[in-house]
Amino acid sequence: MQIQNKEQAENLVQLMSKVNYFTKLKTEHTIGNSFSVSLKVSSYYELNRMVSDLLTASITLLHPDAKSLSGFTKDNAINVMTLLEIALQLLPEEEMELLDDLHKVYLKSDTNL
Repeated sequence: MQIQNKEQAENLVQLMSKVNYFTKLKTEHTIGNSFSVSLKVSSYYELNRMVSDLLTASITLLHPDAKSLSGFTKDNAINVMTLLEIALQLLPEEEMELLDDLHKVYLKSDTNL
């Protein structure tokens, strides 16, 4: 059993060294266990729209009558595409590939037990 676990650990390390995994979160060296995630934007205007859409969606969800308040007009409509673009950029694709590979290793080890 000990030898099998050692082989699995070696396989895991070898698997992880093949591809550059864990690229979504960037370590913040100035703060303990903190990470940063980057969002790609084409301009300050686009960044402003993203933040505005996030805030507008949050206000609307927290207060259902918010659209009827005087501060909300047609120009302040929530752009759902912006929210979806943010979500797409935040998805950790490489890490999901690693999870798939780890799942395969787990399935192989599960059949050998």
